[in-house]
Amino acid sequence: MLAMSVLSAGDRIGFALVGGLIVWFLWRQASVVARVSDEGLTVRNLVFTRRLEWAEIVSVRFGSGRPWVQLDLSDGDTLAVMGIQRADGAFADAEARRLATLVARHTATARDD
Repeated sequence: MLAMSVLSAGDRIGFALVGGLIVWFLWRQASVVARVSDEGLTVRNLVFTRRLEWAEIVSVRFGSGRPWVQLDLSDGDTLAVMGIQRADGAFADAEARRLATLVARHTATARDD
């Protein structure tokens, strides 16, 4: 006769917590996005969501070896845009160019010094 092991309440809670964390991580990974509006850009990465006005974005780079597009910001900071991933190949390159074009269009001045 085989003895069946019974999970304790703590084990069940632990499994539920780990399962919940895995589901949360997968949901966040699936919801990574860069949303464009007339006012600026909203970047949702795994943990943080950041709203940027167009004037805050200095440049858009897809640096060699970097997995995501990188934004250089006017405050000297950089921000990865996980919604545009190098793994997407030509599509990612096109999206990076499109984002750079939008930044240039929204930050253009009458006289470009």
